[in-house]
Amino acid sequence: MAKIGLIRHGSTSWNKEKRSQGHSNNPLDEDGIRQARALARRLSGQQWDKFFSSDLLRARQTAEILNEQLGIASIELDERLREMSRGLTEGTTEEERVQRWGADWRQQKLGIETVEEGMVRGSECIDEIADQWEGANILIVSHGAILRNSLRKLIPAQNVETLLNNTSITIINKKGSIWTCELYNCTAHLSAYAE
Repeated sequence: MAKIGLIRHGSTSWNKEKRSQGHSNNPLDEDGIRQARALARRLSGQQWDKFFSSDLLRARQTAEILNEQLGIASIELDERLREMSRGLTEGTTEEERVQRWGADWRQQKLGIETVEEGMVRGSECIDEIADQWEGANILIVSHGAILRNSLRKLIPAQNVETLLNNTSITIINKKGSIWTCELYNCTAHLSAYAE
């Protein structure tokens, strides 16, 4: 069996401004750093064997803060764990999108990665990691939309309508070819381990 802790990166200024981030290389803001430190304290008493992360800055920074406490040999970066591409809309707010492309901007071809594309990309990556490291406890730091869409494919019965919070942890297990969800979108560390 493989146990995987899926972590959404800490907050960024664009999260607060409700800007579409996609593949943008945004850093964590001060809140994001505090959130990651709180999660690191939560995870420090647990056994984690391998560490993977999206190569985008906000995820990498989150992973590095966590690993200061965990001391796993290395963080393996994988671009398949990147957030879903938002195409031409990256860096924009909803209001700016409506101004530029009209109220029907979602129906236009703006280079946005589809839900189906995200489901396949993310789930295949997570499945491959689980198969390669069977029997291990694995942490993956990634992004909200790609993680939720990956879960849609891996565990179709799991309700993923609730958006993942910054530094939330979701724990999934793979036994044989079957995935189950043990914990979804947990941020208990933000109050229990706050600075």
